[in-house]
Amino acid sequence: MLRLLLALFTSFDRPLPEPRDEEQGFTLVELMVVIVIIGLLATVVLINVLPSQDRAMTTKARADIATLEQAMEMYRLDNFTYPSDLNALVAPAPGADASRFRSGGYVKRLPDDPWRRPYQLAVPGKAGPFDIYSLGSDGSPGGSDDKADIFSGQN
Repeated sequence: MLRLLLALFTSFDRPLPEPRDEEQGFTLVELMVVIVIIGLLATVVLINVLPSQDRAMTTKARADIATLEQAMEMYRLDNFTYPSDLNALVAPAPGADASRFRSGGYVKRLPDDPWRRPYQLAVPGKAGPFDIYSLGSDGSPGGSDDKADIFSGQN
């Protein structure tokens, strides 16, 4: 018995035993079940994640607009009028009195809306001295729900 055990553990030139047919891999049915389960899990995750991305983009647009509103007010305090273009918040407009412009500007750079389009400015605005707005996810005026325009002063 001892010789047999020694022979088993010391003989490395012996070939390994052949696997039996039923141990050679997964069946097609098993693979299909796993793929269906992964697909169902992915669908559940996507259904829960995509709407929150839309809400996050709308919230970011509102935060950017609020920042630009504050910069507009600071510009008005220094220049006694609102600018007619948002670019005047970054650098003095041609022909404007540069001595009244704050060094560094009122914003470092103009942000794009979450859909990679520039924010719009209307002076005078519909409900105030100016409106800063994003055209929403569709990029065209109007719309409803997720495609609605986002205006300054909205909650």
